[in-house]
Amino acid sequence: MTPSRRDLLKAAGIAGGGAVLLPRTAVAASGTAGTAVAASGTAGALASPWDQVPAILARIVPPVFPDRTFPITDYGARPDNTTDCTPAFRDAIAACNAAGGGTVLVPGTGRFRTGKIHLLSNVRLHVESGGTIRFRSDAASFLPTVFTRWQGIECYNYSPFIYARNQTNIALTGTGTIDGNGAAGPWFGFDGQRDPDWQRLQAMAVDGVPVDQRQFGDGHYLKPNMIQLYGCANVLIEDLDIRNPAMWAVHPVLSRNVTVRRVKIYSRGAMVDGVDPESSADVLIENCSFDTGDDGTVIKSGRDIDGRRVGVPSENIVIRGNKYYGRWGAITVGSEMSGGVRNIFAENNQIFPGSSYKSFYALYLKTNNRRGGVVDGVHVRGLTGGPCDRGGFYIDMNYSLTGPGHGPIVHPVIQNITVEHLDINDSPFAIKLSGSSASRVKNVTVSNSTFTAIDTPAPQISNADNVQLHNVRINGTLYGTPPTGTRYEAENATIVRGVVESNHAGHTGTGFVNYDNAVGSYVEFTITAANAGTATLAFRFANGTTTNRPMDIVVNGTVIAAGKAFNGTGAWTTWQTATVSAQLNAGANTVRATATTANGGPNLDHLEVTA
Repeated sequence: MTPSRRDLLKAAGIAGGGAVLLPRTAVAASGTAGTAVAASGTAGALASPWDQVPAILARIVPPVFPDRTFPITDYGARPDNTTDCTPAFRDAIAACNAAGGGTVLVPGTGRFRTGKIHLLSNVRLHVESGGTIRFRSDAASFLPTVFTRWQGIECYNYSPFIYARNQTNIALTGTGTIDGNGAAGPWFGFDGQRDPDWQRLQAMAVDGVPVDQRQFGDGHYLKPNMIQLYGCANVLIEDLDIRNPAMWAVHPVLSRNVTVRRVKIYSRGAMVDGVDPESSADVLIENCSFDTGDDGTVIKSGRDIDGRRVGVPSENIVIRGNKYYGRWGAITVGSEMSGGVRNIFAENNQIFPGSSYKSFYALYLKTNNRRGGVVDGVHVRGLTGGPCDRGGFYIDMNYSLTGPGHGPIVHPVIQNITVEHLDINDSPFAIKLSGSSASRVKNVTVSNSTFTAIDTPAPQISNADNVQLHNVRINGTLYGTPPTGTRYEAENATIVRGVVESNHAGHTGTGFVNYDNAVGSYVEFTITAANAGTATLAFRFANGTTTNRPMDIVVNGTVIAAGKAFNGTGAWTTWQTATVSAQLNAGANTVRATATTANGGPNLDHLEVTA
C-alpha cells in the first residue's frame, strides 16, 4: 500500500587509492590510472549551479487561507493542561475543512493538552503567543496506527503528534508553542527496546512484505515523529516554538512546495533531528533556529531497498539564513538517501556553541554500501562559525556499517559538490572526504574558505576523484590554487557615515569600515567585471552584538537583496561572510551596502567578487 501522490512526485532516477593534499596543490585525486573525472550532471549544466535557485524559489509559494476562524475553545478545549482537547482539535479542524478552509485558532491563554492532531486540506492551525499545544504522554493517544515512514522504511506505526496525509494547503503558524512533551512519555524508553522491531521492519522490506502488513504501534517500540506531512502539497510552517519531540521534529515526506521559516526547534534525546525533508521537492527552510540533540537540517529519501523501491528523490531544496546550536551535523545529507538527493542549496547559515551541545560537523554527507541511491548536486556557500567538535566538512561513504544489516550491497554515488566560503573556527579537521574503493566520491570543489584552530590541518582525501581546492586557508596555510575572486577592501571604497578603523584583529588590508549607527550609512564599491554575467558577492564582516544589522545590497542602482541579514558573529574579532548573487555588466559596476536600521551596519572588512 503506497501513497497516491507517489506517482506525481516520482522522477526519473540518476543511477561507483587515496590522495594526500599538500599546500598550494590543485588536487585531482584519482584511481590507479590517474585519470581525473570531469564534472557532470547538475554541477556542469549551467554557468553556476546557483542559477537554478530563482526558479526553485519562484515555485515555492506559501498557501493562503479564507478569512474564517474556528477557535478550539468553541469546541470544548480548555487551557488548563488537564482537559483532553483531542476532540476539540478534531472537530474544529473538520468544521474548518467543511466550510472551505480557514484558521483553527489556539488562543494565547495557556496549555491545551491533546493527543494526536490530524490536519485536513485548507486548514491553518494557528497558535497565538502565550498559547501552547502540549501533547499527552500516554502512547494510546497516538493510536490507531497510520501509514508512515520510520527511518526511511514504509510501515504502519503510532501516529505522529501532528499528521496529515495527501492534503493540500495546510499550515502551522503563530508565535506560540508546540510542546511534544517527549520526555514525559514512554518514547525515550523505547530507544532501548526498539531493536527487535527495527530489525523486523528492515527484514520485511527485504522480503517484500506488503506495507499494510508491516503493522507496529501498540506493543511495539518504534516511537513517532512530532510533525509529519505525508504526500502533501502547499505547506507552511512559520514562527512557532517547537519543543521536546519524541523523534524527528518536522518531517515532510513525499511533499511538494513546503516553506519552513522563522521556526525555533529545541530537542533533546536520541533521533531528535530538526527539519528532515524526505523524498520532497521545492522546499525552503529559512531563518530558523536549531538547538537540537541530533542533526539540524537533514535531507533524506528513504532507506536501503525500501527507499529504492519508492524511488523518489529529495530535490530543489533551499536552506538559508539559519542558526545552528545543536549536535551532529548542522547541514546534513543522509544517511537515508536511497531514493536520491539532488539540487540542494544552502547559503548564509551560521553555527554557534549551544546551551548544551556543539555541532559535530558543519557540513556532513553520510551513507554506506547498503543504501544505493545518488547524491548529485549539493551546493553550500556562506556556512560560518564554530566550534565543531568532530570536523568541518565531512563526506563519509562508510557510515555506520556495524550491525547485521539487511538486503543486498548496493553502492551509493556522491558527486558534484561545491562549497564556497566555508569559514569554520575550532575543529579537529577541516576537510575529510572518505569514499569507498567501489564507489568513489566524484567532483568536489571547495573554494574561498577559511579554517582556523584546526587540530589536523591537511585535508584528508581517500577514494575521491576530481577534488579541487581554490583559495582554501587552513591555520593560515594556503591549500589549492590561489584566490579565484577579486577582493575590494572596504577602507578603499566610498564611505558615507562611517569611519575606517583597525582596532579589531583579523581584518584584511589596512583596516575595516565601522558604520555610523544610523539608517542610510553605506559603503559603495566600484568593481570591474571582464564579462557580463552572474557573480557571487561575498561581504566579510564582524558583528560583536547579538542583534542583526541588516543592509540593502544595491548593484548598479537596483536593490538585489533587501534587508540582507548580517547577524551577530560572537565578537568584533570574529569575521564571517555573507554572500549574494548578482548580475554584473561588463566593465564598471557599483555595489552599495546600506544600513537599514538605527544600529547601522556591521564592521565591513572587504568585498570579494567571484565570477
